[in-house]
Amino acid sequence: MELEETDRRLLAALQADGRVTNQDLAAGSGLSSSACWRRVRALEESGVVSGYAALIDREKAGFSTAAILHVSLERHDSRFVEEFVLRVRGRPEILDCYATTGDADYHLRVVVRDMAAYNHFLDEFVFRLPGIRQVRTNVVLKEIKQGVALPF
Repeated sequence: MELEETDRRLLAALQADGRVTNQDLAAGSGLSSSACWRRVRALEESGVVSGYAALIDREKAGFSTAAILHVSLERHDSRFVEEFVLRVRGRPEILDCYATTGDADYHLRVVVRDMAAYNHFLDEFVFRLPGIRQVRTNVVLKEIKQGVALPF
């Protein structure tokens, strides 16, 4: 789907407030309510808008420990890669997983309640994954900037 300037304005407004009413969204974008609803619906159906969610403060929600894991595989055999991806997708502690270039094959952002929970996560999950060569951890000391909004 080719995005027009109106679509970008709608997306920026939805990113700022996903609970905005269609009427307020239309008024802010210069569209009629029905035209606004049709455009938002088209953005949803095309997959540009893939869902809506509440942004939760992790520390206030009880997840005081965050870490970035740098994971290297022993070899890039498709069995190990497929198993790794399948298992990672099934773990709620893993918020993000990126296949990357550089020293590590994957970077994972993980949140847990505390260091004991992180140690349990490592022992019971990460270290039991087949084909893992190396895991390095960077514990997050302070979040300087965290965002999900695209820069429209």
